[in-house]
Amino acid sequence: MRKSEVLAAESVACLNKALSHLKDIWEEIGIPEDQRLQRTDVVKKHIKGLLDMMISEEESLRERLLNSIALCRKELDTLCMELRLPPFEEEEGNTVLQLEKDIRTRLEVMMKQKKERMHDLKTLKEQDQDLCDILCTEPYCIDSDAVPSLEELNQFRHHIASLCAEKERRRREFVGIKRQIILCMEELDHSPDTSFERDVVCEEEEAFCLSTENIAMLNQLLNQLEMRKSQNEVLCASYRDRIVELWERLQVPQEERDAFSVRMVGSRPSNIQALQEEAERLHELKLQNIRNVIQAIRAEVAAYWEKCFYSPEQRQAFAPYYDEDYTEDLLSLHDAEILHLKQHYEAHRELFEGVHKWQESWTLYLELDRKATDPARFTNRGGNLLKEEKQRADLHKNLPKLEKKLKAQIDDWEQEQGREFLVSGQKFLQFVEEQWELHRLEKEREKQARLMKKTKQIEEEMLYGTAPRTPSKRRFLGANTPGKVRKPVQPIRTPGRSKPPRMGVLDRNKENVSQLNGTAMSGAFKGTASPQRNFSNNSVASTYSEFVKDFAYTDSTALSSSENFQKHPNLTATLES
Repeated sequence: MRKSEVLAAESVACLNKALSHLKDIWEEIGIPEDQRLQRTDVVKKHIKGLLDMMISEEESLRERLLNSIALCRKELDTLCMELRLPPFEEEEGNTVLQLEKDIRTRLEVMMKQKKERMHDLKTLKEQDQDLCDILCTEPYCIDSDAVPSLEELNQFRHHIASLCAEKERRRREFVGIKRQIILCMEELDHSPDTSFERDVVCEEEEAFCLSTENIAMLNQLLNQLEMRKSQNEVLCASYRDRIVELWERLQVPQEERDAFSVRMVGSRPSNIQALQEEAERLHELKLQNIRNVIQAIRAEVAAYWEKCFYSPEQRQAFAPYYDEDYTEDLLSLHDAEILHLKQHYEAHRELFEGVHKWQESWTLYLELDRKATDPARFTNRGGNLLKEEKQRADLHKNLPKLEKKLKAQIDDWEQEQGREFLVSGQKFLQFVEEQWELHRLEKEREKQARLMKKTKQIEEEMLYGTAPRTPSKRRFLGANTPGKVRKPVQPIRTPGRSKPPRMGVLDRNKENVSQLNGTAMSGAFKGTASPQRNFSNNSVASTYSEFVKDFAYTDSTALSSSENFQKHPNLTATLES
């Protein structure tokens, strides 16, 4: 049994007890029956009125709860639709009071969510409006009256974040461009003269509208200023080049140059004015010293002729170079010619420097090749011989590579210029081939000269014997007394008992003696040969011709490369002795 039912039973018992007690009191007092009925009726009415009042109040409470449930359910359905949430579902078995409490609690939560979303929407719209004012863009499209969904709020936040990033990017771009504009204006001595320029330079950075149009106008303004600055720099550079050129030609003292050096940097209008005045002053001075100036230009022209390998015909084509009537027109022609030569040299600098490099390498190669045939090189004790041989081998390998590279460059040059590339009046590649051919002929001539010299030496040794090659002074071990010189004993030769001649050469070449023929040789005795030299000249000549043939083959093989010189030092020493 419920406690409420127990309590109700106790209330009935209490009421019955009270009525019984009243009955006892009435009997004791002796109240008649009709009065008892009246008094009992009063008690009944009083109790019934109290209970009716209480029932009425509870029924009213039930009505209010039901009304509240209906109202809350209606508002809850509306909020679910606004917040894009599923409808509220009641739990089965709940009493009216519990249902009203659940619905009311749920309604309060959803009202709070709506309030928060609307507050977030309001804050985001305010931020969006501020950013749109700064960036001059359209506001974000979203209904201000409707409750936004969570996804819509997130998209709005991402939009605000992108606008903030764009604002910072444009701010940095604006600050950077503004700084460059200020520097350019200072360099140009330029003051802001338009409202836009004043807004950029004079106003606060936060007050500047960072629209795409304004950023584009900023870049346009910066480009205009930089163009003016570049023009001034080009103008100043031309003035400076002209001034330096005139200083050199007029041989202006260094002290005077140093005094003007402060104007040789920067491109401000004041500098331009000073440079222009100096150039005009030097021009007037040049006209007063036109003869010396033209001669200085001619020296420079001649130097560029050498650098560009101009032929005599090309040099003669510039007739003003040989004109002795020094006028301003002649000076102008020389100025135009030196400008043309400089431009031509700079346009083909790599080719001209390559040709100069080939000439220097060729000269060094010839010098090293000449040293390679010098017998005195073997007395070197500093290791230069190996260095020179390695350097000569490198040049011999790299010269053809350089010539191949120059050939491609010359082909491009000739195609561009429409004429042949000449060095010393002839085609460069033909000039190179002739140099190699002359070198080969010179080597051949030197080889033939060495061969003839060796041939003559062998002939003399075969006819007269080999001369003893001993040191002029030799100290012997023994008890020679200082100051005493031993006199050589002169042998007495008699016709019948004379010693046979020395046969050193014949002994060394005895395999050839049996094949001697009758060819005459230079330096042979006229008349009858002595008994001591009783051999056939014809056989000597035949053997010698074969010997020379073998020797010439060996000589040409030994001279074919620098490596053979190192491998056969004895042969090299013999050829050059």
